[in-house]
Amino acid sequence: MTEFSQTDHPHRRFNPLTEEWVLNSPHRNKRPWLGKEEERNVSKLNSYDSGCYLCPGNERANGERNPDYKDTFVFQNDFSALLDDTYNNVPASHPLLKIAVPRGICRVVCFSPRHDLTLPQLSISKIKTVVDVWADQVSELGERYRWVQVFENKGDLMGCSNPHPHCQIWASDMVPNEPSKEDRSQKEYWKQNRKNLLLEYRQLESADGSRIVIENSGWLVVTPFWAIWPFETLVLPKRHVPRFPDLLPTEREQLADILKRLLTRYDNLFQVSFPYSMGWHGAPNGIADCNHWQLHAHIYPPLLRSATIRKFMVGYETLAEPQRDLTPEQAAERLRSLSESDFRLSEGKEK
Repeated sequence: MTEFSQTDHPHRRFNPLTEEWVLNSPHRNKRPWLGKEEERNVSKLNSYDSGCYLCPGNERANGERNPDYKDTFVFQNDFSALLDDTYNNVPASHPLLKIAVPRGICRVVCFSPRHDLTLPQLSISKIKTVVDVWADQVSELGERYRWVQVFENKGDLMGCSNPHPHCQIWASDMVPNEPSKEDRSQKEYWKQNRKNLLLEYRQLESADGSRIVIENSGWLVVTPFWAIWPFETLVLPKRHVPRFPDLLPTEREQLADILKRLLTRYDNLFQVSFPYSMGWHGAPNGIADCNHWQLHAHIYPPLLRSATIRKFMVGYETLAEPQRDLTPEQAAERLRSLSESDFRLSEGKEK
């Protein structure tokens, strides 16, 4: 046997946030691809679409009309997945047939009035406005609900039902599965080591450097050691920040800068408006001691080899454990090598 190599040999990596393993099989990335290829989305949108439910002044699906908004716009989702006025908990007919009835509220955040501009195409000052809205929403809803989930599904491949750039905020009286795992693991790490798990991890990444994509004075972006998706990234503040509203004004500006630079690199990777799911995790509300919690964002893009070849989570991934075909270090190197100038500018497609 030759000496073990992370870039050539299959191996498993441990995710300390979820206490789960992921299988890395980098040698498989060399195999020929004869599977499904997605249609490359190169359609050009107008700045306003009269048929869009989210554009200013237009009528939404429930008959309400949007105001003629000029900046970031927030409204209650017309088809909320969670309801505040709902049933009380339903008694279980059997221990194996439990039902719980959550209470909550769902909101939509249109990044701007422009139908054609995604986050990386906005100016840093406009992205900063979005960041401030996220913080305000988390603060407001956090007074009533234990968990406030800010997330964006970008692109058709991620199930986005409307191309107008927007995100969603779902608040609930329960803490969902994924943040519950992260709460337990971070709490246990603090108990055993008296150190914040993600702050210590940030220091390890800064010392190593091989998985760093970009950074500024307030933020670090890495392809995490335990990444599942091909070009997955983790966005971390450099100081201890338990929740979104705890960010200082300078850190919010730095976050706007980081998001523009990172998401532009994503678009440049395959020269397409890059699809992803992005979500923020912070300390659940009602926790007095938040020493173990660190605010962070997960970004999960599905594209694997090109704009038309995606990663499918099927078979072994759904029945056994997640698996990836290139290492996080290889993915970070690809992202680091990209320009931070939008590819559409050189093509003359940007307004």
